[in-house]
Amino acid sequence: MLYFTRWKTFGIALIALIVVFVGLAFFWAQQRIAPSLEAQGGTYLVLEVDSNYLKKQKLIQIRDDTRRVLREARIGFIGLSVKDDAVEVRVRDTALLPTALAKLRDLPVGLDSKGQHNLEVADAGEGLIRLSGLQAVVAEQLPLVVEQSIGIIEKRVEGVGTAAPIIQRQGANRILVQLPGLWDPTRLNSLCVYRGRLEFRMVDTSVSPDQAKQGELPRDAELLESAFPPNIPYVVKKQVLVDGSDLIDARPGFDQRSNEPVINFKFNFLGARKFAQATTENVGFPFAIVLDNKVISTPRINEPITGGQGQISGNFTVESAKDLAILLRAGALPAPLIVVEERTVGPGHGQGSIESDGKRAKGEAIRQ
Repeated sequence: MLYFTRWKTFGIALIALIVVFVGLAFFWAQQRIAPSLEAQGGTYLVLEVDSNYLKKQKLIQIRDDTRRVLREARIGFIGLSVKDDAVEVRVRDTALLPTALAKLRDLPVGLDSKGQHNLEVADAGEGLIRLSGLQAVVAEQLPLVVEQSIGIIEKRVEGVGTAAPIIQRQGANRILVQLPGLWDPTRLNSLCVYRGRLEFRMVDTSVSPDQAKQGELPRDAELLESAFPPNIPYVVKKQVLVDGSDLIDARPGFDQRSNEPVINFKFNFLGARKFAQATTENVGFPFAIVLDNKVISTPRINEPITGGQGQISGNFTVESAKDLAILLRAGALPAPLIVVEERTVGPGHGQGSIESDGKRAKGEAIRQ
């Protein structure tokens, strides 16, 4: 017969109560619809961080770091590539294989928060090295990406003045968003799901879009479409001169000449300096304002822009200019978000239509 002291019995009972409480709290958080939604109606979203995107970005980073490390160590290699869930590279001189393995096992990309290496660097024979084991690396990164995404979504929702929103983590890689009031689903997806990566690049005028389509695309350029119908193609250089991380403000406004809706933006000191240098070196040439790999506009640089301020024009409506300004002020999401569940709740009903198809929501932030 087992015998427990009074304190042990009390401790076991306390632990059991805590477990039950945590379980009920988690279940309630998973299932609940806020009272404000039941009373006012609104929208309920469950978003999921795209872990495949994180894995792909890690593979690219590992590939690039492998190239850099081997070159710095003057170790010749061939066949550097991404294959399935691993990066492979073959060392030309097998006598240097131990050195190459040691160098690659010290890659910082494989470090977790405790300083331990999760990346597997293995000798696959005949000078071939395989770098794998990304599951642990991505799992380590997911919580940070979720928290960053929550912070950005909160800023975006606050920008439109929504009262009593609920935005919180759900499970390992999901985010619960509850917004009271009537919402346009397209606008809501724009605010919560759109990546918002703004880039300033130069248009490549050495070839036409038609020539690029025929295979004459320069190696340092890519073919991008405009954000608005009829989706005109542009040859745009890959080099990013300035990006949205250097913005400190973005506000909707109107062009003084055409009275069309625009976004007025302002760079920080570093961004202003980079923008001034880029416009000084490229007077007379068009540059592309790119949002999530879509070209918004291609203004020509008539003179150096040294004040750290500018204007983004396009086929904006008043609402789309306002929403884009909100996206730019809040910053870009660190990874794409997938809508796994969407509910539209009618006032006083507490339930509504549900859409759950697991597809990536495109969230058109720029609409005509």
